[in-house]
Parts: sequence; structure tokens; C-alpha cells
Amino acid sequence: MTALNLERIRAEFPALASDTVFLDNAGGSQVLKRVADRVRDYLLTSSVQLGASYAASQRAGEKVLAARRAVAELINAPHDDEVVMGGATTALMFILTQALLPGVKPGDEIIVTNSDHEANIGGWMRLAQAGAVIKVWEVNRDSLALELADLDRLLSPRTTWLAMTHASNILGTVNPVEEVSRRVHAAGGRVCVDAVAYAPHRLVDVQACGADVVVFSFYKVFGPHYAVMWGRRELLLSLPSLNHFFIGPEVIPYKLQPGNVNYELSYGCIGIHEYLCDTGTALGATGTPRQRMQAAFDAFAAHEDRLAERLLGWLRGRKSVRIIGRPSATDGQRVPTISFVVANTPSESIVRHVDGHGIGIRFGDFYARRLIESLGLQGHSGVVRVSMAHYNTEAEIDRLIRAFEEVIA
Repeated sequence: MTALNLERIRAEFPALASDTVFLDNAGGSQVLKRVADRVRDYLLTSSVQLGASYAASQRAGEKVLAARRAVAELINAPHDDEVVMGGATTALMFILTQALLPGVKPGDEIIVTNSDHEANIGGWMRLAQAGAVIKVWEVNRDSLALELADLDRLLSPRTTWLAMTHASNILGTVNPVEEVSRRVHAAGGRVCVDAVAYAPHRLVDVQACGADVVVFSFYKVFGPHYAVMWGRRELLLSLPSLNHFFIGPEVIPYKLQPGNVNYELSYGCIGIHEYLCDTGTALGATGTPRQRMQAAFDAFAAHEDRLAERLLGWLRGRKSVRIIGRPSATDGQRVPTISFVVANTPSESIVRHVDGHGIGIRFGDFYARRLIESLGLQGHSGVVRVSMAHYNTEAEIDRLIRAFEEVIA
């Protein structure tokens, strides 16, 4: 496999020219210049209301539709009208669960995990007000995994939905979504997948994963503060409209986009698609845009594994450190989001020390509070989290390790 040209890659992200080392990428990645350029272009040349008969409105509408089609190709959606866009994953999940609410029957069973970001838990929990029974698939405290045998015990003929994360934003574990979808569908239920922590590191494929809904945020994937929710067409058509009364249930995706999409941010997202295709081409890939994007993500994963293993190897050598998640990045089953705690040392104090070195990392629960509490980590002020992206370098990881050496024995 051809290695990434990091000089070329980093030149795509203007913020990387600063002195700051960005290792809080799971909280928000850096933004591609080509994304920002498209946002600027739209605002300065196409800022009109869509749907009018005059030429400028027609051209603007074509740009916004082109964005939806680019996102559909990015995630391998069969139909571009299955692509619902909105302000954030949390907002889109609220829209979904509110649309489902009228159809919930007393006794319907919904399974959530205790490892998800609250965005993919809270909305489902609220369906209990309509009589839904909420079951929790808990992470095994020894293996730190969502065990399939535990899922099988939760499934029943009354299972209507299971909500889970594709990759944990604390553990970094890539979950077996395809197998989970197979089991849930066999029980007669549907699956909603939060791919926020997965999408920056693996190419999302909504068809291959088997889920019925997939949602993630573009601001974790080198784009603007915006998000996408894909749903199977027949599912979306079955939902009531949450838009104006005259926008009927057949009008997808608009019926789930109250106030419409953000035009300029949607248009900016074309830059993500374009960047991934261009990166794959630079690596020597040919073929369809998806094939070229896959080549880019294959190279991203190989590079990120090297970076993650560089840090994990150092952490494994410290007796005071407990890695929260898989201790190795060599099996392809984790993304480079690395969490840990240090014995007798608050996570906050470690991160604040690193702040002084011009390196951005974080401490806390990262909105996965149920997981942090279930693992008994709230007393540490949560975990220290280092989250890498494909544009990070070995030199940056070494700089972080030198900062850690000053405070971690």
C-alpha cells in the first residue's frame, strides 16, 4: 500500500500550519480548506432562497442538490432522498425519535447500550413515555466489549429498535454492526447506528453495515458543524412529517428537515467527498469514486494504527496507567481514540499539564457518561482522551509522549 504524503495531506488543512498539535479530533476534526472555500463561495455568490423560478435560485438549488448527491455517494446510500441533513447528530436523533413516537405501542422493546454517546441514548429513553420498555445492553466490565451473547438474551419478539455506536468515543472499539443488524432483524427489529466516532477513520457504507438508520457529524470528518442521517427509504416514507402541515409524509427528506437544510454548509460538504477521491487518486487508486475513497481510508487506517500503537506502546509500559479499551492497535478492531486513567492522579491535572505544551487533548466523559459511571471512572474526573486523525504525525505523538513523561510515572 502506498503511504500517505503527509506534507500534501496537511497542506489541505490550514489550521495545521499553527504551532498547536491537534489531538482532540474525536471532539472535532480540523476543516479542509476546500470545504471552507465552498461555504464562502455559496454565501458570496448563491445566497438566495431556493425554489424560485429565476436563474440564480435555480443555480443555488442545483448546488444544494449536488451536495446531497455527494453525501449519498460518500455513505453509499441507494437513493439520495434518503439523506437527511441537520445541525448535529444529537438534533437528528431527536428528530428521528420524535417521528417514531406516535407509532410506539405499550410494551414495544427498545435496546440501547451504555457505551454510546448520549445522542443515541437519550432520545430513545424518552420513548418510555409512550409505553416503550427500554433495555440496556451493557459493556462487559472485564472484556470492555459489547458481547453478542448478552445481546441475544435481550432480544425478543417485542424488540422494535436497537441503538448502538459503530465505534465507541471512549473505548475506540469498532463494534460488529453487521452481525448485530443480522440478529436484530431476525428478531423483527430495526437498528440505528451512531457512526460519529467511526466515520473519520473508516469509509461509511450504509448498505454493507445492515443498519436501518446511520447518523454522524461532518465536523468530525473534516467538514463544517453539520450532520447527516441516512434511513432506509421505506422507513423514512413511513414516518410522519415534522415539517409544516402542507408538507406531506411522502416528501422526503424535507419532511424531516424543518426549516430546510443549511444551504452553505451542505454545499461545503462536497469538499469532503472531493478530498477523499483526490487522496485516493494520489495513492494510485482508480475506478469509481467509492473505490478511490476506500483507498484513501485504507491508507488512513494504516497510518493511524501506527500512530496509535506508538502511544499505546508507551502507555502499556507505565504501571500506573490503565488503558480503557483495547491495549493494542494492531488487530484492526479499534480506531485511534485512546482513553486512559492514571492511578492516584486526576485526569484533569494531566491534561492541564499537556495544555502548556501547545497540545490539544481532553479529559472528561465525552457525553458517554453512562459508560464512565459504569466503569467507576467518574472519580478520576473522567478519562484522559487522545484522539488522532490521519493528518497527525509521529513527531506529534512523540511530542505528546515527552509531555506525558513529565507527569506520568
